[in-house]
Amino acid sequence: IDQLDQQIVKLLNDRANVVIEVGKVKNQSDAPIYVPHRERRVIDRIMAANQGPLPNATLEAIYREIISGSIALERPLRVGFLGPAGSFSHVAAKRYFGASVDYVADETIGHVFQQVERQAIDVGLVPIENSTGGGVTETLDTFLQSSVKVCAEVLIRIHHNLLCKGDPAKVKRIYSRPEVLEQCRKWLSDHLRDAERLPMESSAKAAERAAAEDGAAAIGSTLAAETYDLPLKFANIEDNPNNVTRFFVIGRTDAEPTGNDKTAIMFTTAHKPGALAEVLEVFSRYEVNLTHIDKRPSQRVNWEYFFFVDCEGHVASANVQNALEEARSHCLHLSVLGSFPRANNQLE
Repeated sequence: IDQLDQQIVKLLNDRANVVIEVGKVKNQSDAPIYVPHRERRVIDRIMAANQGPLPNATLEAIYREIISGSIALERPLRVGFLGPAGSFSHVAAKRYFGASVDYVADETIGHVFQQVERQAIDVGLVPIENSTGGGVTETLDTFLQSSVKVCAEVLIRIHHNLLCKGDPAKVKRIYSRPEVLEQCRKWLSDHLRDAERLPMESSAKAAERAAAEDGAAAIGSTLAAETYDLPLKFANIEDNPNNVTRFFVIGRTDAEPTGNDKTAIMFTTAHKPGALAEVLEVFSRYEVNLTHIDKRPSQRVNWEYFFFVDCEGHVASANVQNALEEARSHCLHLSVLGSFPRANNQLE
């Protein structure tokens, strides 16, 4: 094992030297450091080469750290997330981008978008939907005013924990994000029925506040428990044990096709009977499979809605292009939010 470790270290540094040379070329051409389609191809190639006994999930975790360290050798990557430190978005960002990038905590999801647009950060990571609670309204609403691109998706298995200083039976107030409180609704009704549930901007802020108040608890991550020195009283209190949150990585550049992609679009239909059905029929006719649909008020005209749709395929593919072109004739507005590599696995 010692001899193999010596060989592994040498090979990793040989790889790093090549990365440094690639970084010089990228910097000369002002190419982006984070390239999601290239990352996806590297991970897929490693999975295809794996003959065991290590499981694919282990190799993916190892290579995400290798990629993280490689990016840092090219140029520090700044990644924004909904903070403060210890939030579920922070946990998700670290699992996806690794330990070697610079993390920037933002106060709101909207501010993550703004920081990407202002080029204060390279990319941001924002929650888009949860398998239990559905769409994240703040993210959907921000897309209505933003020009950022969706360049990757991340699936993270989420475990919620009750954090508090004292006796949980004496808790009077429970803080967390509204979506988190909803995802633990049954557990809270069974165990802390009389405690007031108070929404916060993030689960980490909830932990920070609960740490400063008597009779208060927060629902947060194990990272939040460590960050704010808040004892974890009950683990995994989410009502659905298969609780998964999907995040978007947002940036300023498009991802190239990988052969296993999705495209996110946003549209509002013309004011006529059957307009939505006509749009959906277009995608069906061009054999473009829709994997997600959500809606939000336009915030401009009462009873006007924007629909958010994910479909299989890259915007560069002919059938997706043709479907979008024809669908526009049934819409008042249609924009492509981005095409991105499809997430194949949930990160634990």
